[in-house]
Amino acid sequence: MSPRHAARLDKLQPYLFAQLEQKIADKRDAGIDVISLGIGDPDMPTPDAVVESLRAAVQRPDTHQYPSNRGRHVLRDAIASFYDGRFGVRLDPDTQVLPVLGGKEGIFHICQVLLDPGDVALGTDPGYPVYTSGPLLTDAEPYLLPITPENDFKPDLGSIPADVLSRARLLFLNYPNNPTGAVIEEGDSFFADVVEFAKANDIVVVHDNAYSEIGFDGYRAPSFLATPGAMDVGVEMFSLSKAWNMTGWRVGACVGNTEVVSAFWKYKTNVDSGMFDAVQAAAATALTDCRDFPLEMSAIYSRRRDLVIEMLRAIGLEPNSPKGSIYVWARVPEGHDSASFTQLLLDEANVVVSPGSSFGSAGEGFVRISLSTPDDRLREAIERIEQSMRVGAA
Repeated sequence: MSPRHAARLDKLQPYLFAQLEQKIADKRDAGIDVISLGIGDPDMPTPDAVVESLRAAVQRPDTHQYPSNRGRHVLRDAIASFYDGRFGVRLDPDTQVLPVLGGKEGIFHICQVLLDPGDVALGTDPGYPVYTSGPLLTDAEPYLLPITPENDFKPDLGSIPADVLSRARLLFLNYPNNPTGAVIEEGDSFFADVVEFAKANDIVVVHDNAYSEIGFDGYRAPSFLATPGAMDVGVEMFSLSKAWNMTGWRVGACVGNTEVVSAFWKYKTNVDSGMFDAVQAAAATALTDCRDFPLEMSAIYSRRRDLVIEMLRAIGLEPNSPKGSIYVWARVPEGHDSASFTQLLLDEANVVVSPGSSFGSAGEGFVRISLSTPDDRLREAIERIEQSMRVGAA
């Protein structure tokens, strides 16, 4: 007898980044030098002060017991202070800040908190795959809104059919955007329009704020919660993963609307036992003693962005020039779709990129290139891509 699994798993597509990891592992097991530009995992170390903070906290016996699901005061206070200083957003650390085990966990579990079977979760296409899998695993329905160069990578909220809108309970947004690198510029009314839309339709906005601290050309991303009225309709999922090089630490926070944070806390008390206290202490150090560290990372990623864009344009590809995030979104060459170009680069160049179609159907015709690779390897990867395009055109 074969063990039975839940039918809801059949609704899921294979997870993109797990597939990429396996392809990389298979090539490397065969002794092949693979350059991965597919996964946004910083290649540089976590700040020394954060590591030393963890080391000191681990040696304290009081950090070895069950942590509180609510999170330690030191971390909640640090998050609230950071939001105040960085975004001008005032948060009550006792009622409006909840540590989560990374942004991915927060985004998935907020679906369990806010959605019932048959409800609709609105998201963007292309977008982070969990905006789709989270609702599906809650027996809710994802409804994706295309974001393209033609609409400045912003969803048309007025295009949602009435029968879908009547069931919508949640809207996922993400700026700076993964995978496109799109940003919300100063003076843009989009966030204000979202607040009005959410109030009119009784929808909770969940802004995935994973990349706000990586900005280029003087750009500093705003918080959705800084928009007048945003605190009434939504929360933000903040993450330390990318800007502080802490992807493996799994540190984030759900911040904002008091009722949503309270419901999320009630949920989390039943599904996990909180974040390791030593990690919380180290995360607080990142947000205080290392508050400006993301500026150093932004300078590095800006240099890499310029390198990649210059080289891609020189070989005839059409990349965007993002002001935020750690990705370049580039059109595939004529004669290819996302999958075929990705496969060509894997087969002929031993370079891994993410096919745009894996982020949604509106991502077809693009690939996502991660900047989380050393400069010399980025340069070598683009040189290999040029050679593979010659092979593909032959």
